[in-house]
Amino acid sequence: MTEDDRKFRRSTFLKAGLATAAALPAVAGVLRPPKAGADRFDPTPRCEDGDEETPEQIEGPYFKPDSPQRTDMREPGIPGTALAVSGFAYSRSCTPLGQVLLDFWQADDTGVYDNTGYRLRGHQFTGADGRYRLDTIVPGLYPGRTRHIHVKVQAPNQPVLTTQLYFPGEPGNEHDQIFDPRLLMEVQDGPSGRAATFDFVLDLP
Repeated sequence: MTEDDRKFRRSTFLKAGLATAAALPAVAGVLRPPKAGADRFDPTPRCEDGDEETPEQIEGPYFKPDSPQRTDMREPGIPGTALAVSGFAYSRSCTPLGQVLLDFWQADDTGVYDNTGYRLRGHQFTGADGRYRLDTIVPGLYPGRTRHIHVKVQAPNQPVLTTQLYFPGEPGNEHDQIFDPRLLMEVQDGPSGRAATFDFVLDLP
């Protein structure tokens, strides 16, 4: 494995904020539950040590099947702060998983879901190296919830994992009954928007 390849393995970190908007040299892992204090958590285990699978979460009322295949959910004229989410899909043994389906949906910057069309909805597949990237906007606050992105993850011929991704430092995290700190993304502000990283670990050997 080359040095460049190693840079794209899941990084071990102590707090969110290591990614940059211009380049993403490290990939966030699935986080352990935090200790006392917001956004403080245990280091992610080294990839070769294996990891727990990404936790499931409720689907919510706004999922729609048959979303368009695309890696960029931004549309002309859509308001909001640009957000790039990237990472990998792994098995529990840290094997990168190619052709994993990732189906994303989210609210717009005012907290509203498009239930008549497919605005801010889309699916894609990981590459042969297990990598994905989603270009979107930072979702607004849906009433009663903290800021989040929905996603369904499915390896070929395997069960679907339905979950949600969260933003560190959000005031609503503490009060959202669904929020799970293990699903925090690693997020960094940049000059052209925000960059986030998260790895999905599927329940596969």
